[in-house]
Amino acid sequence: MSNDDITLTAGDAEVSVRPGNGGRIGGLRIGGVELLRQGERFGCFPMVPWCGRIREGRFLDGATVRQMPLNSPPHAIHGTARDGGWHTARLSENEAVMTYELVDPWPHPGRVTQIVALAEDSLTLTMSVETYEDSFPAQIGWHPWFHRNLGGEDVQLDFKPAWQEERGADHLPTGNRVDPRPGPWDDCFGMPGGVDVTLTWPGQLQLKVASREEWVVVYDEQAEAVCVEPQTGPPNGLNTLPRLVTPLEPLEAATTWSWRPL
Repeated sequence: MSNDDITLTAGDAEVSVRPGNGGRIGGLRIGGVELLRQGERFGCFPMVPWCGRIREGRFLDGATVRQMPLNSPPHAIHGTARDGGWHTARLSENEAVMTYELVDPWPHPGRVTQIVALAEDSLTLTMSVETYEDSFPAQIGWHPWFHRNLGGEDVQLDFKPAWQEERGADHLPTGNRVDPRPGPWDDCFGMPGGVDVTLTWPGQLQLKVASREEWVVVYDEQAEAVCVEPQTGPPNGLNTLPRLVTPLEPLEAATTWSWRPL
């Protein structure tokens, strides 16, 4: 199949999927109201094979130090798959399956599969990274840009993390865990029972971002949007908390957004 844009529908929910633009969700409309910030860089993009920043773009891969391009100097940020073309492997009215082959500058061959499944009251995103050759460290996450305002009051965020990763001057976790601090945030939080964040646009819509993973980055320093990013490890996690992809064991993660009108 080609990598043309796709529209999925279920009830009054509609999702646009853009395989050719980094496998991202281009839009989520509920009752005709667009929830995601529009634009080539926005929507909701997959973060793979790493999430957030890698310090100075370098990580330890076994005994080898790897250097990724510094696309957010002095760091490398958000993986490589959002910059590539994905291919549609399977498609129905309310589900799309896309694949992406890991290529240079990532040093190992591998395949990423992302499933986008829409129901009338929820959207589930599932991603896996698998390899048939070398084992390598990796991370999976999603980076949605939710509109701060849908035409009424600004969105309210509600979540109860167990801790916040202390952020250094370089925007990376120091390794210390601190009590959660008030925003604005560009910060990583730990939720050991699983990610559970509720966004409420008063009088309009409530949306819950959930995942079995225990890490979430919340970014709300922009006027236009707020980001709630479930992921399999913290920023710089290829160095501090690597998850190994092996020929026998892929890395898998999922997130579900469920909503109800208010």
